[in-house]
Amino acid sequence: MTLTEQVAKNIIKKLLKGADYRIEVVTLINAEFLQFAIEFFKKIIDAKLQNKNITVDWYKEAFLNPKLPANEIAINSGLNKKTIHNMFNSSTKEIVIDAANEHYDILYQSIKDLVESEHELDLTLTIKFKGVSVDLNVSESLIVINTLAVKRAELRGGLWSTAGKRVENPLMKTLCKLYSVSPDNYKAKFIKDKAKGFDREIDFYLLKGGKEFLCEVKLMGSGNPESADAVIARATNVFVADKLSIQNKNQLESLQINWIEMRSQDGWKRFKLALENLQIPHKEYNGNLDNDLNKIFAEIL
Repeated sequence: MTLTEQVAKNIIKKLLKGADYRIEVVTLINAEFLQFAIEFFKKIIDAKLQNKNITVDWYKEAFLNPKLPANEIAINSGLNKKTIHNMFNSSTKEIVIDAANEHYDILYQSIKDLVESEHELDLTLTIKFKGVSVDLNVSESLIVINTLAVKRAELRGGLWSTAGKRVENPLMKTLCKLYSVSPDNYKAKFIKDKAKGFDREIDFYLLKGGKEFLCEVKLMGSGNPESADAVIARATNVFVADKLSIQNKNQLESLQINWIEMRSQDGWKRFKLALENLQIPHKEYNGNLDNDLNKIFAEIL
């Protein structure tokens, strides 16, 4: 699961132009999901053709095979590793295998009970590839559909989370370069929380006279106060968001937190006000955004 460099560029361009960036993430989710679905269907054809014993649960035998990677076993059972980790505080392969098999058995029984109670339900899923085809009955079809749904949910959650993390650093660097902020006046670094014993993701800072000013990027929509609350809790100095509600803005201003709302008209230009408030040396921007972005991306990505 990756957020490509080109997608990161497209997201930043859309943010700077006040456009909705979400189509970029949705397109990537669609592409990865459809690729998974195609490969998954190929594996189903192969597994069912190889299994000649109709009394054996061919799906479980092939797709919950302990030789498969733990993540695949989890998804094929209708779970994902993150859920398993939350359930058992661990996601070692042994735990994943046990949890996956237990969940699959419960799912299989639920589907069996449903099919038996719905006598009029008739569903056959036919998969064809290179002239070879297999038919899946109602139970088999529902298991496959469930696996596809779980995989898409995993991709969706992972890519939306990754989008914000992957874009934060290059977006802040882009804003700095547009206003000719010297590299001496900003940096990105990992933060070690000694009390908790773990590293956070990369944090971005503006620098002036030995002081560090924390910058946060949250690509949230309006009406999502939790992200703004998290920013406030971390004593953020500059907050860059996709959308902010009036309440968000009033709250941030009352706490003297510089905010930039990218979705508003020329919203990114409010970064200049943040630089002025923090007394970060910079220059007025009067260039061509499209041309300059391509040059900046060549430097930072």
